[in-house]
Amino acid sequence: MSNRTVDYLQTFVATFTWLYIAIIIAWMLSTWVRLPYNIWINRIRTFLDETASPFVGVFRRFVPRIGMLDLSPLVALIVLQVGARIIASILDGFRPG
Repeated sequence: MSNRTVDYLQTFVATFTWLYIAIIIAWMLSTWVRLPYNIWINRIRTFLDETASPFVGVFRRFVPRIGMLDLSPLVALIVLQVGARIIASILDGFRPG
């Protein structure tokens, strides 16, 4: 692979990671804040729930709750960032000589 291709792939992984982090944070905030019913707010909440819940749900099985505090979104964010760094370092290995 050329340096340019590796750069594009690393940029894609970084962008995807930060976008998904923003979705998870927005999902967490939307569960804490009670907003009045609005069709658009409901659609956004549904999108956030359908996008973030499956990934965070994986960690919810393994991370115990501490009282009312659910740490699984935090663990999901950490795993997402670590995974992105691992992928970036693997892609660095494909740079030509």
